[in-house]
Amino acid sequence: MKKKRDLLLNRKIWSRRSSISPEFVDCSVRIYNGKTPVRCKITEGKATELECGGLVVACTFDHRVADAYSTNMFLLSWAEMAHDKQLSLLPSIGRSILSPRQPGWYDPFLDDMYVPVSALPPLPKNTKRNVDELISRIYYIEADQLSRLQSLANHGTSGRGKTKLEAFSAFLWKLVAAREAERGKVSRMGIVVDGRMRLREADADSKRATLMDAYFGNVLSIPFGKERVGDLKEKPLSWVAEAVHDCLENAVTKEHFLDLIDWVEAHRPEPALAKIYAGSSGKEDDGPAFVVSSGRQFPVSKVDFGWGRPTFGSYHFPWGGEAGYVMPMPSPMQNGDWIVYMHLLREQLKFIETKAAHVFRPLTFDYLNLN
Repeated sequence: MKKKRDLLLNRKIWSRRSSISPEFVDCSVRIYNGKTPVRCKITEGKATELECGGLVVACTFDHRVADAYSTNMFLLSWAEMAHDKQLSLLPSIGRSILSPRQPGWYDPFLDDMYVPVSALPPLPKNTKRNVDELISRIYYIEADQLSRLQSLANHGTSGRGKTKLEAFSAFLWKLVAAREAERGKVSRMGIVVDGRMRLREADADSKRATLMDAYFGNVLSIPFGKERVGDLKEKPLSWVAEAVHDCLENAVTKEHFLDLIDWVEAHRPEPALAKIYAGSSGKEDDGPAFVVSSGRQFPVSKVDFGWGRPTFGSYHFPWGGEAGYVMPMPSPMQNGDWIVYMHLLREQLKFIETKAAHVFRPLTFDYLNLN
């Protein structure tokens, strides 16, 4: 079979325990699920054995078709199958639950959030190549620091309490802006919002709501706010947290995601992307931009393949855009700390490590109790 790779295509696999060689990645096969053979594409999964006897398991996903929620669902299902357990949530790929409305309509505000690829602004001419590259690093933030940031974000405000994610995003936005010399530059900060909970709100059809919970795909929106660097530097954290809250307010509703479905349908078949992904809008006052996602539902303690609870788990997402990308996750220590994956410019990370070393602490073997 290894010598004749094409013979694997469309073959049925009846084995419970199989090893797949790298040359078969991207092949399509049919795997028996106990009732009928199901077509499956072999993707890039990797297991690396460490000298200490530990094991690193990694797999890749295309974010255009699977978001973090779907990734979590896959990992949990994989772990449950490894223990011969019944799946706690059977994934659904039925696209009909995201069908556009008839007639379709959407808020024109979405044109400020998303853009067809053909409408992207041209790159500025006669500009020097930016030698400051985007790199990835992982930190941890202690629970008491998160509580302190949330307290500062809510200081002097009334009525609208800020979450830890809003407080964290505001703090990071101030740090990123503080490094900039030009006060008139406009910095943008986006936050990823999962639409599943919003789309199932007020849905009288319980079966449809369950299908939304089990939906395997991409149901995300990336609202973003824009503020002058000078304001981000001078205003208190509570003011910046209010700006973060305002940016999210219109995107955490069912109506927003129904509008987004209609927007996508109106622009088919052309691909589109979030404007903040491109980083630069082509304007002279463009400043730093980054997106904060949320991996706080990452079930690291439950992804047990039979070897015991994982010591550590993290997303790694150098997404290829010009904007930075940041993802907080729960610590495997289960003590309220966060693990934070950061994909930012090298000089931005150097500045953050200098000015906020008490908050962003480099992840070490000592923290994970591996020594």
